[in-house]
Amino acid sequence: MSPREIFIAMLGSDPLRKADAIVVLEGDLLVRAEEGARLYKEGWAPTVVLSGGDTSKLEYAVPAKEMMPTLRERGVPKDAIVLEERSRHTRDQAVEVLNIAKERGWKSLIIVASNYHQYRAFLTFLKRMYEERLELALINAPARAAGWLGETGHGRRIDLLPSELQKIDEYAAKGHVATYEEGIEYLIWKESRP
Repeated sequence: MSPREIFIAMLGSDPLRKADAIVVLEGDLLVRAEEGARLYKEGWAPTVVLSGGDTSKLEYAVPAKEMMPTLRERGVPKDAIVLEERSRHTRDQAVEVLNIAKERGWKSLIIVASNYHQYRAFLTFLKRMYEERLELALINAPARAAGWLGETGHGRRIDLLPSELQKIDEYAAKGHVATYEEGIEYLIWKESRP
């Protein structure tokens, strides 16, 4: 198996565990916000960070502020929600959210992205974590309601996966994502922790 295949298999079975915050990344309509609310209500973390302020892709990327009503309607109290609206893309989200994590002393984050986006999002956060010399538990939790055959507003999720994997290669060349090998090493390290 290639490192990419091993990483995808490992990340896809990343066990959910309690964390300091649930990070809901902008995009894919409201399914990510719905997943963040579900995780909060089940007690996986006491805080939900809504991340993203890109208003140029409103047909599918609902900005953080506009995701808040979904969380509130699903029982997440306003004081448990942190808005991060400065970011415009996944790399920005990693920068801004990890700054919040440092400020608040968080040691673990549940990352909520869509099933097709989870690999790039995770590697982006991991790269930024390494750049900042942070030691965090990054926990993968793709939005369960985001079926592979469903529409996102810019295509079916299954059809978007190849372009996401291509973006990982492109962003790796720019130094914006961790490598698959780094992802594997990190997941092994994280699993060995109590």
